[in-house]
Parts: sequence; structure tokens; C-alpha cells
Amino acid sequence: MSEGSTHKARGPSMALVVSAAGLAAAFGIAAVYLSQAPADNGSNAAGAPGSFATAVPQPVGKPSTEGRSDGSLAAFVFKNDRPAVADIAFTDADGKPLTLAVFKGKTVLLNLWATWCAPCRKEMPDLDRLQRDLGSDTFEVVALSLDRGGAAASKAFLDKIGIKNLKLYVDDTGRASAPLKIIGMPTTLLIDPEGREIGRLIGPAPWDGEAAKKLIEAQLR
Repeated sequence: MSEGSTHKARGPSMALVVSAAGLAAAFGIAAVYLSQAPADNGSNAAGAPGSFATAVPQPVGKPSTEGRSDGSLAAFVFKNDRPAVADIAFTDADGKPLTLAVFKGKTVLLNLWATWCAPCRKEMPDLDRLQRDLGSDTFEVVALSLDRGGAAASKAFLDKIGIKNLKLYVDDTGRASAPLKIIGMPTTLLIDPEGREIGRLIGPAPWDGEAAKKLIEAQLR
């Protein structure tokens, strides 16, 4: 073997190195909002109910250019075709079975969260203030806990941080994540009165800010 051939065989090609780095970055981004999950919430295999493992975001629609004058909702993405949102099942604080269909006729901000998710915990007071300021017969913030601790753990957390305006909704099976195509928490969907997805934001946001209120009020006109 020539000296030149030996040199080429010793190291990976530059294309392979770049490809590997790109994949690592992509998976790193997907994991940002999953890293706070404890063993009992994050041990499911990929594709199992409540599992967000190895999911990588795919671009859908285009970023909003409305209602974000301060840039704080830059990650919100409108759905161009407004697909119907799956009629997921969950319970209220008393264990009464419900589905999203109960909110038909209202614009809904559906937030998926859990007590073990640090970004979720941080934005919950913002969502509470948004419900206080804009909640009405035509708009509601629906904070749906996917915590496996069920209603008791979720209620204890909300009581501890002084949540007054949000109602408690729980899916302790985590099954809602698959039909809603949730790849991490928090994820928040804005849903129109016909049950169609206006758009979504993956990750935390200042939901009590002016940008969020402008975005929602634009849909209520």
C-alpha cells in the first residue's frame, strides 16, 4: 500500500465528520425540554404512550410575523392548513372524563406540561395570568398535565405556587402526546373554535406578555 493510501485510511472523511456533528446538534435540540424528566416519566421506549425519546422537530408552516412586536413569541409557528386537532381524552380535577370536544366554540390555548419539567413549572404563573386577563366565554387556557403522579401531584404543585385561575386537567397516561404530535414539553397549541390548530410553540414563552395577548386577541376578533 502506498504512503498516500495509508494516510487516507487513517482518519474519517470530512463529510462524515460534518454529518455526525449535524446529527448530534439536531438530537441535542430535541432533547432541550426533555432533560428534566425523572426515570419514571422518561423511561418509555420511543413511540410508547408518554414517550418523547429521540424525536426530532420537523418544520411545519412558517414562523408568525404577527403579535410579537417584542420578539418573545418568535418560535410560534402557524399551521397554514389549520388541521383538526385530535379529540384527546383526559380528566378534570375530580376525575371526570373529558375530551377536547367540550371546548368547541372557544378559542383554546392548550398547554402540555408536567411537574418534573422545569420550563413548564416556570411558565405556569404566566399562563395563570393570561387566563386571568383574557379568560372568557370565548377563550380559555387549558393546561393539561401529563404527569404520572396524576391529579394529586399536579394540584399540589399548582397550589404551592399560588395558581388561581387555571383549571386542573390531567392525562396521567401520557397518551395525548402521540395524537397531538408532541415531541417535548412544554408545548402549547392555539386552537380555533372549530377545533382546528392555528399554530403551536415548542418550549416556554412569556404567555402573559403583550405579544401573546396580541396573538390571541387577533383570533378573537
